[in-house]
Amino acid sequence: MIAFQALTLPNGSIIPNRIAKAAMEENMADADQAPSKPLMRLYQAWAEGGAGLLLTGNVMVDGRAMTGPGGVVLENEKNLDKFRQWAQIGRSRGAQFWMQINHPGRQVQAAMGQETWAPSAIALDLGKMSKFFGQPKSMTEAEIAEVIQRFVHTAQLAEKAGFTGVEVHAAHGYLLSQFLSPLSNQRTDQWGGRLENRARLLLEIVKAIRNTVSPQFAVSVKLNSADFQRGGFSAEDAKQVVEMLNGLAVDLVELSGGSYEAPAMQGDARDGRTLAREAYFLEFAEEIAAVAKMPLMVTGGIRRHEVVKQVISNGVAMAGIATALAIDPNLPQRWREGQSAAPQLAPIKWKNKTLASLANMAVVKFQLSRLSLGRRPNPSVSAFWALLLQQFATSRRTRQYRRWIEAQIKK
Repeated sequence: MIAFQALTLPNGSIIPNRIAKAAMEENMADADQAPSKPLMRLYQAWAEGGAGLLLTGNVMVDGRAMTGPGGVVLENEKNLDKFRQWAQIGRSRGAQFWMQINHPGRQVQAAMGQETWAPSAIALDLGKMSKFFGQPKSMTEAEIAEVIQRFVHTAQLAEKAGFTGVEVHAAHGYLLSQFLSPLSNQRTDQWGGRLENRARLLLEIVKAIRNTVSPQFAVSVKLNSADFQRGGFSAEDAKQVVEMLNGLAVDLVELSGGSYEAPAMQGDARDGRTLAREAYFLEFAEEIAAVAKMPLMVTGGIRRHEVVKQVISNGVAMAGIATALAIDPNLPQRWREGQSAAPQLAPIKWKNKTLASLANMAVVKFQLSRLSLGRRPNPSVSAFWALLLQQFATSRRTRQYRRWIEAQIKK
């Protein structure tokens, strides 16, 4: 069974099979912005489900810069025991457990009340929804240096806590993705302009992490195969960035795509490109595999065993699965037993694409919430109801986050 063959990474460590639980935005931090008991129960379900690699949702390198108010932060050792417990749970059935580390850049909700950093002072373009995000400021050299050190420090702490690797998030329109895109990066210094400069921040972070952590600790990168916006980061750009990463002892590159402005990772793109219902980014991955010296992973819409086998047969080392594992965390084990399970959510076809994207994420989070409480998922939940519940939860967690950040300032 090709999907259940082990994969040896460039650093010599082994992933027991080719199925990864890809990152999802859980927003389940406790009042200290650390892993909560519900979050750990959620990962226990995934650990028992049979995937060879588990990737966390976003773990933030800076508590002032959050993708959501319920996000987990790892910037010091204060809550390291909770992270140790989380790592132990994720590894309890033999899977590798990697921490996805991230900085959101300009993709920060205005309600969070924090200064927003970005490569250039260019705000998100989300139509009527743009007002919910702040006007970013162009980062100084000192702030860029600080971000590099924060990524490195979080990676060090992740290894100390017992995780087996990190994934540097340079996709989905977050900060490193913003530096890569000529639409959001209009700098004229060494961090902007030609692709080599726009990729400099990602490359410096990867080099610094690799030089700091132990050789057996995996260092991976999540990269957009494209932004799916005219004039943005292209498939050819992605290919060149992978070639730049070839010499940096990277253990795996995960290919996804899109951003808040063009949520291609959900099967939609602003530039009108038609995306397949499953394995959205496989076509791009096959092209990049021709130049990549490290294993590749493709994520986006995969929910059938046959598609996983197709991905691996086409030269991609791993298949990343997200939504399907929110509906059925035991999916890999079912496939191993010969079952033909293929869980899916009903498509949301609202005219407002931004609102539809938010609703889609809310429906997924609804499933995660139920799993974290030991309940069965409910894939048929009303998208409107899930979105409403998510808005209430976000409002509550935003108040909690602002109390937390105020407490940090007073210390």
